Formats: sequence, C-alpha cells, structure tokens
Amino acid sequence: MSGFTLVRFDGSDRAWDETIRQLPCAHPLQTAAWGNFKRRNTGWQPEKLIWRASDGTTCAAAMVLVKRVGILRVLYAPKAPLLDYTDHELLEQVLSDLECLARRHFALQLKIDPDVVQHTGEPKTDSWRDDPNGAAVVALLRQRGWRFSPEQVQFKNTVLIDLRRSEDELLAAMTQNKRRKVRYGVRHGVTIRTATPEDLPAMVALYLETGRRNNFLTRPAEYYLDEWRSLMAEGLAHAFIAEVNGQMAAHVVLLAFGQKCLYFNGASTSDNELRKLMPADALQWEAIRWAKAHGFTIYDMWGAPTHFDQSDPLWNVWLFKRDYGGMLTWHIGAWDYAPLPLLYWLYMRAMPRLRAWLRRRRSAQP
Repeated sequence: MSGFTLVRFDGSDRAWDETIRQLPCAHPLQTAAWGNFKRRNTGWQPEKLIWRASDGTTCAAAMVLVKRVGILRVLYAPKAPLLDYTDHELLEQVLSDLECLARRHFALQLKIDPDVVQHTGEPKTDSWRDDPNGAAVVALLRQRGWRFSPEQVQFKNTVLIDLRRSEDELLAAMTQNKRRKVRYGVRHGVTIRTATPEDLPAMVALYLETGRRNNFLTRPAEYYLDEWRSLMAEGLAHAFIAEVNGQMAAHVVLLAFGQKCLYFNGASTSDNELRKLMPADALQWEAIRWAKAHGFTIYDMWGAPTHFDQSDPLWNVWLFKRDYGGMLTWHIGAWDYAPLPLLYWLYMRAMPRLRAWLRRRRSAQP
C-alpha cells in the first residue's frame, strides 16, 4: 500500500506558494498568482493538490486548471506535477491520483508538461546526452496509457544557464561575438532600467508590434497588461527596459520562482538605427546578472527548436540564445491522459481548426 496521501489544499495563496517553493521542479506557472490570472482572463479554475508522505511532509504538488467544454471538461497542470521524478513509486501514485481526478471530472483530457529532461546538447555533436531517468519517465507514462500530446502548450525545449558560476565565468562561456554585443550597447548610449507599472502600456504596444513583425501569435493588449501587472504586484515578475535617449528600444519580462528565473517575454523596436546598438543583447546580460544576484540558480531562456533545423520557427531564436553559453535542454514535453478516447480524438481534431479560425480573426483586427 502506498505511503503517499493526496490532500486538496485549502490554505491561502501565500501558503500554497510557500508549500511548493521548495519542491523539485518548482515553477512560476504553478503559483497561486498564475492560477488567479488564468481564472480571470481565460476561465480556467485552479484546483490545488498536494501529496504527503507518511511522516506528514509534502512530497508532491500540482495546481490543475479546469475548464468546461460543454458538459465535459479539460484539465491542464502547467509545468507539473512537482516532485522528484527519480522517485518512481511517488510518481506512480501521483499519476494514478491524477487519472482518477480526470475520470471524476469526465475530462476530455488531462495534460501535464513537467520539466523532466530527456536529452541535453545539440544533436549529432559531442555535447549530446540522453537522460536515463527521462527515458524511464516516458516509459512509465506510456505504460499507464498516457500519450505524447499533439498540442504542446509550453515550449518543449529550452536553453538553461547555470547561474552558480561567477559573472566572469558566465561571460567566458559566451562566444566572443556575444560578449562584444553585450558590451556594445552600453558603450554607445543604451541605458537599462527597471520597468514600473506605469511603463506597461508602452511595453505591451512594443510587444504587439514585435509579434506582428515576427509573425508570432499574440493576445489582446488587456491580457498582457493584467498578466504583467498582477505578477509584478506579487513579486513574481520583473522587467527591464533598454532605452536610447529616453526612447524604448527593447524590453524583457522575467518570471522568477523557486530556483528558476525565466526570460518569459521580450520585445524590440523595428527602428534599424536603434537595433544596430544591440539593446536586446545588453538586456539579456542585465537579466542574467539580476537573476544571479537574487539567488536564482537557473536562468531559463524559455524556448528552443523542436526540430533542430532551419525549418523550425524557433531557429533564429535559437541562434540568438545559443551564444550565451547555456545548455540546450530537451524536455519530455506535454502528455495527455484521455479517460474518453473517442471524444479525445474528436476534440483534438476540432481544436486545430478552432485555433486557426481564431488566429485569422486576430490577424484581421487592426
């Protein structure tokens, strides 16, 4: 009989964050503030679950977001569950309980996408390494009937920078060209400052402009205003702005929790004269220095190619990020549990068409 007990968490938001902060894989997208934001803006209802060992200590947790689809529901635990994934007995118990939760909700699907490493390094190079435990977790998921999701909500892969090194060591890990770019802007009139809530409308406008220019999907301005403002108020988000003569040239929005600081959003001007000063490079270095100074041990650059070639939409993003000296990290990605397989199949066929329609509708808006 398992020594782990599932408990529904009914404490305060602050108590939830303190409970999960020390767990392995603790992530900003599992915080109470993130759940509250998603409830306000997209209708997801957060359910907070914890697993306790026989001695009463909390050994796992998951904030599961629940949304109605007609009479059924979809469930999503972003970057969760949080636990030690080398403890396969605990993992089996957590998966079993999550499967029961999905069945009780008559869910079309329950999606998880934990930060479990599957590979590191660049394919076909000496840096490539398979992670045996990642392979074991994938095998366990398949054995229990979970399936690799065709809908990867978060970035499956990323670039991680180890902040336990000194600043000199972090600079030395960069390419020579990147070190030059990092220093260039500050020497040629780029100034960097901390953003305030009053800066958010201009930051959102620049972000939406960047999205149109680079052809990535964005949401309405009000979504980002609420997201950045509410997370900044809770101390989870921090932002920097690069300026030239008082004009905003670029910005970054960081999410930070537990041991990890994420480069969550970023934007840059279309003004070629300002871009020549490379404000985005200087901003990244300032963000890395800030994360290190505030005790975070990992800087997550949040996104890398899924298919490691120039056809991948994140290829140019990877070319920007790789020169910072981080480790290309391949996670196991999102996995779905479907209690109702036929309805799940129909749902997954319909959703891409709905998203395509929404994308066309947004692109048609001024």
